[in-house]
Amino acid sequence: MSIPEKLPFKISVLVFVRDTQGRHLLIERLKEPNKNLCSPIGGKLEMALGESPFECAIRETKEEIGLDLTEADLHLFSMISEKSYEGGSHWLMFLFDCKKRIQTLPNKISEGDFKLVDEAEIFGGKIKIPETDKLLLWDIWKKCHNSGLTILRADCGGKITSKIEEIL
Repeated sequence: MSIPEKLPFKISVLVFVRDTQGRHLLIERLKEPNKNLCSPIGGKLEMALGESPFECAIRETKEEIGLDLTEADLHLFSMISEKSYEGGSHWLMFLFDCKKRIQTLPNKISEGDFKLVDEAEIFGGKIKIPETDKLLLWDIWKKCHNSGLTILRADCGGKITSKIEEIL
């Protein structure tokens, strides 16, 4: 096993939001990381404020799409530790399924434009999503969003590999 490169470590959340028809809300990002690619909403924890992953998910969902949530509206279904994402940093991501459904498409924000897509578009490759999302996030969402908690690690330096560390 090689020693990982020393890079900044960032902590973030992704919130998987759906509409009343079951379509997924994705944002086509205008900024890096993942510029011009679609992903669930989310953002980085305000670590200097001691923000928890649940607090961050609630804040980011309100800021990005105007949806008010409580902890009860969220199900933490996965934690993923990614080494060397795009060679720039290591990430610890908390993935939440949002139990509350949206009625309409949110307005565009400075970070990107929103779209509603069905699973066939995501899994069929019709939507441009980051390679790590294809290999990690969406497969875990499909298998685990209605159940417990899946914890995994991934190495994104070179060929993307992952290992499930625990399923609770």
